[in-house]
Amino acid sequence: MSTPRRAKRFLIAEQKYDLWVRMLSGQLAQAAAAAAAGVDRTTIGKLRTVARDGAIAAPQASKPGKPKHSPAEAAELAEARAELERLRTTVVEQAVGWRCCGENPLWG
Repeated sequence: MSTPRRAKRFLIAEQKYDLWVRMLSGQLAQAAAAAAAGVDRTTIGKLRTVARDGAIAAPQASKPGKPKHSPAEAAELAEARAELERLRTTVVEQAVGWRCCGENPLWG
């Protein structure tokens, strides 16, 4: 006869972070962290792997200089620049028309 499985226990992010810091500083071993949290040792092993990968990925993603725009922001910026150029062209055409042909609507 096999032993019944205990119900899954989910840890919130703060609990995971606390366990990771305590293991990283040497306050807890993996088995002790699992017992303290009421989870399986494999859960703690996965937590360590994810935390390590995240700690490595975050500085790699952070690059010096101006932040890049997201694709949606870049598309919106391109549309705004196109509209700005269209409006500039319109204003120049109207100014040339007023100057050359005397079509100034302000003169009546």
